[in-house]
Amino acid sequence: MSKDFANRLLRWFDVHGRHELPWQHSRTPYRVWLSEIMLQQTQVATVTPYFLRFVEKLQTIRELAAASQDDVFALWSGLGYYSRARNLHRAAQLCVERHNGELPRDFEALLALPGIGRSTAGAILAQAWDLRFPILDGNVKRVLARWHGLDRWPGETKTQTQLWAFAESHTPSARVADYTQAIMDLGAGVCTRAKPRCNDCPVSDGCVAHRDGSTATLPVRKPARALPTRQTVMLVLRDACGRVLLERRAPTGVWAGLWSLPEASDEQAARFGIANTHNIAAGAIAFRALPAFTHGFSHYRLDVTPLAFEIQPGAHVADAADQRWLYPAEAAALGLPAPVRKLIATLS
Repeated sequence: MSKDFANRLLRWFDVHGRHELPWQHSRTPYRVWLSEIMLQQTQVATVTPYFLRFVEKLQTIRELAAASQDDVFALWSGLGYYSRARNLHRAAQLCVERHNGELPRDFEALLALPGIGRSTAGAILAQAWDLRFPILDGNVKRVLARWHGLDRWPGETKTQTQLWAFAESHTPSARVADYTQAIMDLGAGVCTRAKPRCNDCPVSDGCVAHRDGSTATLPVRKPARALPTRQTVMLVLRDACGRVLLERRAPTGVWAGLWSLPEASDEQAARFGIANTHNIAAGAIAFRALPAFTHGFSHYRLDVTPLAFEIQPGAHVADAADQRWLYPAEAAALGLPAPVRKLIATLS
């Protein structure tokens, strides 16, 4: 049955699969690895322009390793989940230090690199070298959970173990790279989360969820919980030349290491902080409110109140550590969180 599953999927892939993704031409280990990291929790349509821009600027692992963190973040800016970029950069440096500037062709060695888990390591080995390793990303979990009728949340340890066993049993010995792409394509385009196109599925006649009419409830969703909401005040501080004050965030936490706008707990703290940090007289600052907005993270919602502070001509402005005064166009070249980038773009 597992062999028949793979054969049917491969025949479908030859006709209906995606064969023109940019990381497939050419399919080098570096390009495969980069695409797999970018595709974590992000769709192909979103990733494609970022991938093309990234490999145009940094064409090899050695070039990535030698790049500054600011350069890497600038290329990644807007793609989200920035820990992926930090791990990618560090992993490239380790490849130079330990593996002569190449990705190791070994599962355990790949797994030892930051940002590479079991499924990503398997995908790299399968797609870059056609080695027989299973994968289990979100699309594959959905396909296998429905096909086998698993009625438990895939995040449970027991269910994960079962899904890995299914993934292993279905992975063929030949055309592993094509099979890996095929099952991802099936999940992305046919066995979708909502309104799956079961009539177009090459393996639907063996699918338990299709047989039982349970595609809407499988895979079982994670138990819902309300997302907490946090508040912050972002300070859009501009000098008489039109430059904006940016500061590098701490190396840990949300948006770690990125350049962002200073923040404060409320308006009073913002006014005091500006005057105190930069030694600017209160009368030399003109204040105005900007439209508030909400930014969603995977684990909470952030309500942002932007406050604009215009420093009058002649006022002395001093830089603090890890701060820069930049024109909006200059700021756009840095690694900025997406909502901060959009906010600064409105100033241009």
